[in-house]
Amino acid sequence: MKTLADSQLSRLADQYGTPLWVYDGQLIKKRVQQLAAFDTVRFAQKACSNLHILRLLRDAGAAVDAVSLGEIERALHAGFSAQNAQGTAGVVFTADVFDRATLQRVVEAQVEVNVGSIDMLHQLGALSPGHRVWLRINPGFGHGHSRKTNTGGENSKHGIWHTHLQDALTLVRYYRLHLVGLHMHIGSGVDYQHLQQVCSTMAELVVEMDHDIEAISAGGGLSVPYRAGELPINTSHYFAQWDHARKRIEAHLGHPIRLEIEPGRFLVAQAGVLVSEVRATKHMGGKHFTLVDAGFNDLMRPSLYGSYHEMSLIT
Repeated sequence: MKTLADSQLSRLADQYGTPLWVYDGQLIKKRVQQLAAFDTVRFAQKACSNLHILRLLRDAGAAVDAVSLGEIERALHAGFSAQNAQGTAGVVFTADVFDRATLQRVVEAQVEVNVGSIDMLHQLGALSPGHRVWLRINPGFGHGHSRKTNTGGENSKHGIWHTHLQDALTLVRYYRLHLVGLHMHIGSGVDYQHLQQVCSTMAELVVEMDHDIEAISAGGGLSVPYRAGELPINTSHYFAQWDHARKRIEAHLGHPIRLEIEPGRFLVAQAGVLVSEVRATKHMGGKHFTLVDAGFNDLMRPSLYGSYHEMSLIT
């Protein structure tokens, strides 16, 4: 879906040269509003770490997720705060491992951490008792539009295995870490059957774990239609499933909890257009190739996932 006029794209290409990414800021803000039922919309900036987009999302009320030291620094540079605003951290660092420099920076800036391994709890707890942490749980199953985007189950490195949750809680108590909540992200590409399963699993784990929390995170992975006929995700249904799990948890804990969601592509994919110039054409046997001045350094998904992206010609 292209929301920008060809005349606009042509003018911008003439002004800035190609290859050129152009974004529809209004559409990005509209996508944030579609998820306004969630208490916190936390942008997974791996989807687009452009500083202008980060600032736009900050101004639209979103928080941000970072998965590297570079992304932490970008988020802070874009004006997100590592400190909490009404219980919500502006930046959360999600990972399964700390390198030494990232661990030092996280402690220094007091960046909230979404912990994906037992060793991370030891390393963070030893340096920063009382640090605010989430536990990212691998529920033992996953789902994604590609096997490369499936982040749950025993073939994925991501998250603390669900049967090790009590071990993680023991370390949270030992190091006097502040447990914010549980996080669960099983892959990119929504399947409503798996959605119901992960919501139920989240509620069951919280009920069984005998530890208070203030929030749960639905993770991300909201689908985006790329081909004609593909349906957009029903965000109301998505929220309703998670809200049902949240209410079950609140009934058990006896107090309200915050519900976060962590979209990436959903917020930016349909707002972005890659403009490139045709520089050559050639025939190779029975095949015809059109060569442009953009490459997979500008758009990696087709090479990485075999993903389909619509192309159109501006004349």
